[in-house]
Amino acid sequence: MEHKIKSIIQKLDNGKIQFADARITINDSESFYFDDGFLRGFSNNIESISVGVRIMIKGCWGFAGSDDLSDASIDRMIKTAIDNAESGALFKNEVESFPALPATKAEYIFTPEIDPFKMDKEEKLDYLGKLATAIKPQGKIVYSMLVAVFKREEKFYANSEGSYSHTVYYNTMPLMQVLASDGQQNQSRTWPGDMSGGRAGFERFYHYDFENNTERIIKEATDLLTAPTVSEKKADIIIGGGHLALQLHESVGHATEADRIFGMEISYAGKTFIKPEMLGKFQYGSPVVNIYSDSTDPRGMGFHPLDDEGVPGKRVDIIRQGILKDLQSSRYIAHKLGLAPSSNMKASFADDYPLVRMTNFCLAPGKGSLAELIASTERGYLVDFTKTWSIDDNRNNFQFTTEIGYQIKDGRIVGIVKEPTYYGITQPFWNACDAVCGEEEWKFHGTFSCGKGEPGQSMLLSHGVAPARFRNVDMIVKI
Repeated sequence: MEHKIKSIIQKLDNGKIQFADARITINDSESFYFDDGFLRGFSNNIESISVGVRIMIKGCWGFAGSDDLSDASIDRMIKTAIDNAESGALFKNEVESFPALPATKAEYIFTPEIDPFKMDKEEKLDYLGKLATAIKPQGKIVYSMLVAVFKREEKFYANSEGSYSHTVYYNTMPLMQVLASDGQQNQSRTWPGDMSGGRAGFERFYHYDFENNTERIIKEATDLLTAPTVSEKKADIIIGGGHLALQLHESVGHATEADRIFGMEISYAGKTFIKPEMLGKFQYGSPVVNIYSDSTDPRGMGFHPLDDEGVPGKRVDIIRQGILKDLQSSRYIAHKLGLAPSSNMKASFADDYPLVRMTNFCLAPGKGSLAELIASTERGYLVDFTKTWSIDDNRNNFQFTTEIGYQIKDGRIVGIVKEPTYYGITQPFWNACDAVCGEEEWKFHGTFSCGKGEPGQSMLLSHGVAPARFRNVDMIVKI
């Protein structure tokens, strides 16, 4: 494949092409779905191959993709990409350009502790089946679900600047859920929450200690049926890591994707309230809020040595001590804004067009343990495990509901509440953050399904967070 992708670049060596790159991806996937203790779904797709070619002519991009790696198919793709660029250049109002980068060559092979694609299928089914049986309907539990998704990607990238990379990644998403009912209401509990994906093999099930959390979610789902709701109009809340990852994702991650500023992304997932003039001035959060994009950390699913337009992986401070400092960008947008490119251009597969995407988008740790943060909270709630949410298309006005809240009085957890819901506006909310837990509580959470683009693409990415406290948050809004 190295020879194949480099031969594609050689075919693109002509005077009218300003820049060109090519990608080949080979993907394996396998998924198991258990419903009420029974295996209801299984799928696998091995060695799904795709190739993509992207070129720039007269400041306009042309792209073509295929699942056919034959020489004839690649020649047709190149012709299509050239035709697309030349045709588009006739109608383009603004010519795109960006500075050249030095050639980079890199290889990274991730080796999981337990390769799910080499495991015996019966061994996997036995383990997963026992978990599914442990949470199947019993008592007040009327429904249960267990999901396991495994992915392997091998990628080859090359561009006309001489850069080349070869990478192999494994990612796993485990999730279980129970639903309790008393005939009047339903309450759910998941483990380990919706942001359960990560750079790992089958060992991710063991890292999250699934066996020892089956009884926990059954008990909590049942107890939520008789738990009170939050009665305060405003409260101090500590947001647990799994749910905080989604809060970070929606109200900061998507908001700081620079393509949204210029209308390159609007209809699928919205634009942003951020304007270029806010850089270096806007008080996005309190001084304890430090947020960065880091594609150099191999622990997260966003790690890469090169992004999909040849920018080496890097760490970029997006918010430093609460001030908006940088954005997630492409080479063209970064040049337009006078910034260095952030290494955030990614495509789901080789035959998808690269977009500005989150990689490892993280809230930097502060100080102290979760126990210490709870002890320093006089009144409030620890909330976690996303249930429902919404945010406007400017990434500004939002509402989140979690499955469970743990009520805090005088620095101690004294009980649970059902479906705690909080509301906010992005800037005041992040300015209400007065504490972030330290390294001992910080870890990566990830999603397999961040949607963006038309045609839509689904991206795998990670968020590094530790629990954080937000003061005087709106909990009840009267209409």
